Amino acid sequence: MIKGLKICGISDLKTLKYILKHRYPPKFIGFICNYKKSRRYVEYEELKRLVNIKKNGTSFVSVLVNPDDEILEKIKKLNFDFYQLYDVSPERTKKIKEKHNIKIITALTINTQKDVEMYKNYDEISELILFDGKGYEKSIGFDHELLNFIPNSVNKMIAGNIKIEDIPNFKRKDYYIDLSGSLENEEGKKDLNKINKLLNFAIKNEA
Repeated sequence: MIKGLKICGISDLKTLKYILKHRYPPKFIGFICNYKKSRRYVEYEELKRLVNIKKNGTSFVSVLVNPDDEILEKIKKLNFDFYQLYDVSPERTKKIKEKHNIKIITALTINTQKDVEMYKNYDEISELILFDGKGYEKSIGFDHELLNFIPNSVNKMIAGNIKIEDIPNFKRKDYYIDLSGSLENEEGKKDLNKINKLLNFAIKNEA
């Protein structure tokens, strides 16, 4: 059964409050903190306002692409439980974790089996390994069969163009599932109806 859900790319307070007050809130909510190419990017002052809220048991995730020391210093006192790191070496990941006393989601972008095997360099450092597509903000998928050889002992999350209707395909997988683009309307904004459908649908399909 799936371990739980992450809804990523939240950028407004109305959506955030809706998710947190839902009968079946997700395990994680992600905020894009330094990747300005993404339409889901949140400016620092707005980010402070967003995450200064009662989380009701949901973990807040700061999504960071190759973050420099400046952004890490900026966000270090914000209400985050995890840093989700893209394009960060194992050595720097360990330094960030120790310096900021933060849990780590290492995000690997996947195209080939060789990309998957990179998890071995991070497994002892990170609380979670996220296997994502190569598109970053473009929600590109990848062949999930590439993950079949990974031991159950690895705490796994999967992303990359996953749709609500795909949830039953993961019923026999021990993954957290990360959705973003499939929860948006034509204007690229989060759709509360789609979020509601996801959270209710996932509960029914956990077993």
